[in-house]
Amino acid sequence: MINKIQTKLYYFSLSIFIVLIDQYTKYIMFYNYKIFINKDFLLFRLDFVKNYGAAFNIFSGSRIFLSFISIIFSILLIYLILKKNTLKSVDLYSYSFILGGTFGNGMDRILKGFVIDFINLNIINFPVFNIADISINIGFIFLLYSIFKNKG
Repeated sequence: MINKIQTKLYYFSLSIFIVLIDQYTKYIMFYNYKIFINKDFLLFRLDFVKNYGAAFNIFSGSRIFLSFISIIFSILLIYLILKKNTLKSVDLYSYSFILGGTFGNGMDRILKGFVIDFINLNIINFPVFNIADISINIGFIFLLYSIFKNKG
């Protein structure tokens, strides 16, 4: 029983860690963007974008709707991580990464009215994104892996 609780807390802690890194990087960019803007690194550069929508700026200006979606998904993911006992570790990693990203972007949306994006890829033309977006995509990749692994 204690081992299951420790395991669940590990995955929940991973989500919290992701939120902390996401919020810290957004804080740094928000208050210091003039220092960091257009700093070029090999594969990406730092920009500063206030995103009033979701991914690729869809639903722009729908703060209440997107905030509601973030809250609902966060509650669902917390439930799955803490209460479901039949999940495999890849599923728990998936939910933890998605929760961290969803909660991080949701906090921005609820508290600021926009999400701070700052990573701009040099190698392809792609929308500017942040650590929470990366986390959500990593979680989604884990989820796809789990789905296809279980089909085979």
